[in-house]
Amino acid sequence: MDDMTIKIEEIYVPAKRRAKVDQEKIDLLAESIIDEGLKVPIQVRHDGKRYILVEGLHRLEACRALGEENITAIQVRAKQH
Repeated sequence: MDDMTIKIEEIYVPAKRRAKVDQEKIDLLAESIIDEGLKVPIQVRHDGKRYILVEGLHRLEACRALGEENITAIQVRAKQH
């Protein structure tokens, strides 16, 4: 599995994942990303139309909060959640 770069706006976050957002964790991750960069790519799957977030909600939201347009991701084969 190779890392790839995806536009953040092209990533769909399922509703049940969005419900678990911890703003404090996002803020801490954003600070870490500023200092050290994104260390671990998020994981997405592609359903033929769009990328769907599998893992990395807080990393995605931290990058979004920093105004990033793209994020590093790994495309995985995963069942729907």
